[in-house]
Amino acid sequence: MLTLPQGIEFSGLFLPFDIASRKSVIVAISGGSDSTALLLLLKSHVDRAAPTTRLVAVTVDHALREGSDREAAGVGALCARLGVPHRIMTWSGVKPATGISEAAREARHTLLAEVSEIENTDLVLTGHTADDQAETVLMRQARRGDPGERRGLAGIAPATVFEGSTWFARPLLQARRAALRTYLSDRGIGWIDDPTNVDVRYERPRQRMALSGPGGDVAIEDALILARATALQRQETGLGAARLIREHVSQAAPSLMRLETGFFREANREASIYALRILLAVAGGAVQLPDHERSAALHDRLSAGNLVRDTLAGALVDARKTGVFLARELRGLPGREAPEGVIWDGRYRIISAGDACRANSLGAAPPTQGEIPESLLRHAAATLPVPASGCLAIPVVAPWARYLPSFDIVPARAVAELVGAAEIPEPPLRGHIESKA
Repeated sequence: MLTLPQGIEFSGLFLPFDIASRKSVIVAISGGSDSTALLLLLKSHVDRAAPTTRLVAVTVDHALREGSDREAAGVGALCARLGVPHRIMTWSGVKPATGISEAAREARHTLLAEVSEIENTDLVLTGHTADDQAETVLMRQARRGDPGERRGLAGIAPATVFEGSTWFARPLLQARRAALRTYLSDRGIGWIDDPTNVDVRYERPRQRMALSGPGGDVAIEDALILARATALQRQETGLGAARLIREHVSQAAPSLMRLETGFFREANREASIYALRILLAVAGGAVQLPDHERSAALHDRLSAGNLVRDTLAGALVDARKTGVFLARELRGLPGREAPEGVIWDGRYRIISAGDACRANSLGAAPPTQGEIPESLLRHAAATLPVPASGCLAIPVVAPWARYLPSFDIVPARAVAELVGAAEIPEPPLRGHIESKA
């Protein structure tokens, strides 16, 4: 069997992932070299190490170019030869004029999640490679942004949970694309070359082209080393943030959090800033963490004991003698009537009352000990949704309501416990850092 540059056999790529305990798993295959290699390697692994697990292949036809339906049918023919059940899911409807890559990604994940529910599994495996990882890290490194923000340099997570229920796992993140293509060629298996992968109007193809030149392999290896180191740092900082949230933050009322003074006495300043950024995003329903530098400046003002009243990332920050309170600011609040099936204001998922066993409606919690200013209670109450008849509002953990990377599971769980959000499922990774929490 071919080996990776690190000397790991291809079969070892699947060892960190819990596949055998599942009745079925899904492999996403576009027909490109990476996903085709994943299909063959995963089929071999399942046959050998998880014989009772049903492997299902799914091709998402984005219907963005002529002949994509024929390519999807060709993938189905390969799956038939391998004895792997295959489904084609088509992204139908009007496509957006701008932001097509992001929209296609959302559609792809939504369709794959639909199939995972049909197939009674929570695990979808995708063919992201070490080359994809290096490209992602280098693209993020090249962008001028918040100088204090380095979390993104961890790159692509080995697993990400989508909409709180479907795990997207990436077992090939240590495998180079060239090695995978050699693996396919040795077996007489072809693949589809998507023309968008060389379209230099897009950032990733430009980065890919740059890495194909002299020094590219060294740049890739350096990027992978940076990704691994940053991922470990990100997880360790997350452990510290989770501990602070559990020890020093309470829910005074639905959509009103209180941070005790001990929160700002933490020796690990970065963990404290990270925890504050998470809580600001949760309070404000933000889809991303707030700016690191602005958050650090706010953190230091609060640490100094200043009676601050400010807003950041949609959150109101109100520092009183009884603690620092966080709530959603009133500015930009959507209409409070909330229909079923939506994530309202980034903070609440509106569900049928029949599904209420997953969590407490509105994250109801008994008031914390001590005085809660009446003005803040009234303010928080004015930021709550009014669910449609027969529905409930269940808190979600912004900024991870849709995508939660495995890097961030520990602090996300701490916040979910705090606000009464639905329980975050166990990652499909053996020896995940969560076991240290």
